[in-house]
Amino acid sequence: MTSDLSRLLPATLPPGRLVGGEDGPEPLLWISDAPAPAGLWQQLHRAHPQSGLWPLLLVPLGDGADYRPWLSGELFPASASDPTLYDPDALLRRWWQQLGGTDEDAPESPPESPLDAEEAAELHAALAPFGPAWPGTAPAAAVPDGAPGTEARGLADVLLSVRDARLGLVEAGSGAEALAACGWSGPLNHEDDTAKIAAVLADWERRFGAQVVQVGFDTLELSVAVPPATLAEALPLAAEHTAFCPDLVFQGTGTLTAYAERLVAAHQWSFWWD
Repeated sequence: MTSDLSRLLPATLPPGRLVGGEDGPEPLLWISDAPAPAGLWQQLHRAHPQSGLWPLLLVPLGDGADYRPWLSGELFPASASDPTLYDPDALLRRWWQQLGGTDEDAPESPPESPLDAEEAAELHAALAPFGPAWPGTAPAAAVPDGAPGTEARGLADVLLSVRDARLGLVEAGSGAEALAACGWSGPLNHEDDTAKIAAVLADWERRFGAQVVQVGFDTLELSVAVPPATLAEALPLAAEHTAFCPDLVFQGTGTLTAYAERLVAAHQWSFWWD
C-alpha cells in the first residue's frame, strides 16, 4: 500500500475521506461519505487495470454512525501476511481437518479426533458425501475472457438495488488482495490472517472467475463467472466453501449437500462468519 493513496484517486470522485487503521495513520482506503452513486462502482471497476484501485461496496455492522469497521478504526493490515506465501489447497485441507478437531500439520494435534461417537456421526452426516477426509479442490472451469468483469458489474447493480452501500477504493491488484491490504478482519473467529483468506479468493478468481464486490463487517459477496452446472460439480466446491466458511453449513443449511444445491448455476457466492 502506498503511503500517499490520495495521489491515485480520480478527481471526479464524490465527497469522501481517506481512512487509516488501528496500526497507524497511513491511509488504507478511501470511502465515500454517502451511498455509492449509480454506475460509479462499475466505472471504477473498468478503470482498475489503469488506476490500480480496486472498488468495493462497503456495508456496515448495524446502523451506527461509526460505520463499523470502515470508520471505527477496526482495520488491521499488520495482522495480514502475504497471500502469495500460501497454497490454497493446503489451506482448505487444513481448515477442513479442523472441522473434526484434528490438524495433521499441527504437531500439538491429538492423534485421534476428540469427538465422541455421536458427534463424529453427526459430522459425517453433515459433510456427506465426503465425511472428514478432505476431498480435494474442485476442477477449474473454463473462464471466458471478460466474463468475470461483466458478472462483477452486474452483481454490483443488484446489490445496490437492495441496500445502500458506500464506495471504497483500495490500492490492490484484485479484490482478494484488497481485503488484506485494507486490514479487513471479518473471518477473525475462523482465521486471523486475512492473507490466507485472500489466497483462497485469488484461487477462486483463477478457477471460476470469482471477484470480490461487497464487504461488510464479517460478510463477503462475490460474483462468479462460471458456477457449477450440476450437483455433482457443486459438491466438491461446497466442501471448499465449508472449509473456508463453516457457518454456511453448521449454522446455515445443516448439510453440505443442501448447501451444494444452492451453488448450482449461482453467479453470487455469499459468506458470513459468526
